[in-house]
Amino acid sequence: MTGTTTAVLLAAGAGTRLGLGPKAMLPFRGRPLIEHQVRVLRDGGCATVVAVLGAGRGDILAAARLQDARPVLNPDWQRGMGTSYRSGVAAALALCPGAVLVALVDQPGLTAAVVARLLAAGRPGRITAAGYRDPGSDRLRRGHPVLFDAALAARSLEPGEAADDGDAGDTGARHFLAAHPDLVDLIDCSDLADGRDVDSEADLVLLD
Repeated sequence: MTGTTTAVLLAAGAGTRLGLGPKAMLPFRGRPLIEHQVRVLRDGGCATVVAVLGAGRGDILAAARLQDARPVLNPDWQRGMGTSYRSGVAAALALCPGAVLVALVDQPGLTAAVVARLLAAGRPGRITAAGYRDPGSDRLRRGHPVLFDAALAARSLEPGEAADDGDAGDTGARHFLAAHPDLVDLIDCSDLADGRDVDSEADLVLLD
């Protein structure tokens, strides 16, 4: 799917639990974290990056060099990740009717190699998700990024499938993925990254 994939970078949250402002603006290697994520997605083979913004949008646009990423405002970002997922995927499909790779801004360990591996493994009519092994375990857990075939990306936005239907506003695509496990190919990326998010003060070591 290389060359036809649009990345959707979910970066609209306020980082309330962490208490340091929007995670997109966390310092990483001397620059806002969102800059690194945009570069990784492009270097990994995504043709375009749609950056979904919400909290602190003005500060992010003023401070971060987003290269050729296309910022998309989610006016409902306070309702949770599901609204950002919908905004981003809809924008990506309108921009280019190809595959959609969904990534999180708060995964500083994401590498271009992970993105490239998912794009290489992606197949029409399938969802391809990065998998990471828990320390001391052989269990492979699903993480991000997640690559959607274009038709499945569109289907995930339909009523009854949508990420922010009912009380699922903070779950992104989790509802859709859980409802259709038979469509998901889990690709082991443990040798390339650990899939950890910056969710708490203890996770700030990931930014070192």
